[in-house]
Amino acid sequence: MTEATIDVVGIGNAIIDLLAHAEDSFLTEHQLNKGAMTLIDEPTAERLYAAMGPATRASGGSAGNTIAGLGSLGASCGYIGKLRDDELGAAYRHDLLASGVRFTTPMASDGPSTARCIIFVTSDAERTMNTYLGACVNLTPDDIDEALVGSAKITYLEGYLYDEPHAKAAFHRAADIAHGAGRKVALTLSDAFCVLRHRADFLDLIRDRIDILFANKAELLALFETEDLDAALDRVAGMVELAAVTLSAEGSVVVRGTERVRSPAAHIERVVDTTGAGDLYAAGFLYGLTRGLPLAECARIAGLAAAEIISHFGARPEVPLREFAGLD
Repeated sequence: MTEATIDVVGIGNAIIDLLAHAEDSFLTEHQLNKGAMTLIDEPTAERLYAAMGPATRASGGSAGNTIAGLGSLGASCGYIGKLRDDELGAAYRHDLLASGVRFTTPMASDGPSTARCIIFVTSDAERTMNTYLGACVNLTPDDIDEALVGSAKITYLEGYLYDEPHAKAAFHRAADIAHGAGRKVALTLSDAFCVLRHRADFLDLIRDRIDILFANKAELLALFETEDLDAALDRVAGMVELAAVTLSAEGSVVVRGTERVRSPAAHIERVVDTTGAGDLYAAGFLYGLTRGLPLAECARIAGLAAAEIISHFGARPEVPLREFAGLD
């Protein structure tokens, strides 16, 4: 087995985020499911974009946010995701390359436009996401860069991508390549509604190909169809080597066999926008893991990374996370 040359490669939906503040009445008027991620078509995306107030544009996507967070912590990373060769796709690619991320996925020259997520943030900091998946769902096994995956200590898979058969096949190929090279594979469940759509497939994927699982409490409970968190933790402990579960204001719990490591939430003066909190928690945790740090320290860094993100608008760090987490 050759030595890994980068820390993490992320595979996910390459999406441009369009964020704006909104009142609850706006969500009601447009029949939006508050706090959830809802898949929409391109005409709906155009309609919502036209109706929203002044918007902030940023490269996003769950795994993309995690990779950006890892880079801010000082990790070396790669990314695999499908873009169209349009204006939004060029902007996304530029952001990745400018931040030092290895990105080799060919951009599509035809077909759907680059994906976008229209996000409305209400005064309680809850985010309501409306996602047009566009080009990103056309990721296939042929887009998986074998050399890139084989060079990473951990391959990180985004659950949101699991909606298309060829995307599932891409996940399986990436996991098999990673394991064939002696590496680890991580999965984030992404969203409780995503879990409900793919519960049986997720269970098979986790059991057969996943070493490290990321979830929030709602996602984990949905996966095992229970309201008992301890029971869900026991079940996941029997399926994966390691699981990190976020518990909102209660912090997080890390599970490894019979070991349970609880970590309090990092203190923050004001929650502005919860977009990307789970993504950046995963970034901090993976950073610690690739450095061989104790689980409690991995969770501490993860909590601080999440705290930085929810203190401002958007899902990418505004300050160097390495400095914010006290790693310098």
